[in-house]
Amino acid sequence: MTLRVLCVIVALVLAGCNRDGGDFGMPPPTALTTDAMGVFCGMNVLEHPGPKGQIITTSRIDPYWFTSVRDAVAFTLMPDQPRDIRAIYVSDMARAPSWAEPGATNWIDARKAFFVIESRKQGGMGAAEAVPFGTRAAADAFVAANGGTIVTFPEIPSAYVLGSDAAGEHDRSNARAN
Repeated sequence: MTLRVLCVIVALVLAGCNRDGGDFGMPPPTALTTDAMGVFCGMNVLEHPGPKGQIITTSRIDPYWFTSVRDAVAFTLMPDQPRDIRAIYVSDMARAPSWAEPGATNWIDARKAFFVIESRKQGGMGAAEAVPFGTRAAADAFVAANGGTIVTFPEIPSAYVLGSDAAGEHDRSNARAN
């Protein structure tokens, strides 16, 4: 009887450790503040319009911040960057106040988002952008207004995020493998 009670207690304690509700320890996103500096440019993330990205790794307390979603995706493709990624969050532009103000807390899991590539909108550094949305309907509406193609995270072509800055110059057949 004592062993059975001990097993129940251990099971309850272990269940309580997983507070993320089935995300298997995926950490929550961090709210965007004035302290966020872009990994590649070293500039304040809030000083640039368009969607943002953050990557949380096991080896670092603070997230890696990105002035554009395109840069966040590129980070995951570069062999010299950390591989211990626990979460990738991007701005849900369907819930953003505006393009100039993408929001501080409207983050979505990049692997569940719908991205519009090759649209007329440019990212925070004036380059082609992968614009994220939490729903397919929101992505469809954006495409109707701004052009572009809808893809999922693993379908974003590596040439689109690692290649030229001009929109439309990327080969969609070069889809990234994940």
